[in-house]
Amino acid sequence: MASRGVLRCLAAAVLFGASAPAASVLAGDMTALVLAGLMYLGAALAVAPLCVRRRPRPEVLRAGWRPLGLAVVSGGALGPALLVAGLAQVPAATASLMLNLELVATVALAATVFREHLGRRLLAAAALLTIAGILLVLEPGVGVQPGALLIVGACACWGIDNAVTARIDQISPEQVTLVKGIVAGSCNVVLGLVVAGGWGVSTSELAAALAIGAVGYGASITLWVKGARDLGAARGQVIFATAPFIGALISWTVLSEPVTATQAIAVPIAAVGVVLSLRSSHEHEHRHRVTVHEHEHTHDDGHHEHSHEDGFAGRHTHRHEHRELVHAHPHVPDLHHRHDHGID
Repeated sequence: MASRGVLRCLAAAVLFGASAPAASVLAGDMTALVLAGLMYLGAALAVAPLCVRRRPRPEVLRAGWRPLGLAVVSGGALGPALLVAGLAQVPAATASLMLNLELVATVALAATVFREHLGRRLLAAAALLTIAGILLVLEPGVGVQPGALLIVGACACWGIDNAVTARIDQISPEQVTLVKGIVAGSCNVVLGLVVAGGWGVSTSELAAALAIGAVGYGASITLWVKGARDLGAARGQVIFATAPFIGALISWTVLSEPVTATQAIAVPIAAVGVVLSLRSSHEHEHRHRVTVHEHEHTHDDGHHEHSHEDGFAGRHTHRHEHRELVHAHPHVPDLHHRHDHGID
């Protein structure tokens, strides 16, 4: 697998996982949804200067607005709404268990709808991460209630968001983060205010939430989008699913929270899952069709053989065209390998 994509998704998980213990300090003073919304808005603020400096061209917006719109509406609007409805009917412990289904939904949708190649190792990795995630938040006496179906629906929405976002190759990761931050932030804040019945957030709490969101959501989402372009949605989400374990490690070491035996078992299970996912590339002869898109690339990766007048060949971003090509090499479902298997 592409080491750059792995490192990006892992860095995204570290930043997002670290944001949870930091946000827990504020969680006692404001509704969870308001806090989440403010952190999403902080993410939008963090990337806004980059988006203003490099505005998308009209033809890029025409090509990319539909998948971005689907991802944002599904993950930023419908997902939080279904989560709120579910939280009103089920205990928090049950909700925590059900949220692990986001990984399952992402993998299932990536394989069935978006035709990503998974393989036995990645399926085993996803299963191990899901089991470990359940163990991490498992509490005695937790049961599944009818309202949990709403949380399953929220996870399905986030799975759609993840699978679609990984395939966006016309709009920059920073622009994706900006739109997601604005929509998801606004929806979460509004829903949180409805649930809480008022604002009740001080200026210092507002600033802290925005700052945590700028790093834990803004940088994290941007890195995950870049990593998922390198790895595909399923592999990117498997690696990102380590975020709760990173958050738990920080809580144990920095916040001195107690470690339970079940949690201690969950961490090595998750580690085995990640190692399996790193060994899930495959090789066969495949055809690249003519494609025009924009993303980060270099000229030494076997897929970008064009040249520039100034001779620059380092890592850069611009709109470019791929000619038809048939070859064989180890690969994962990145932006250039979204094919059925065999020559098609």
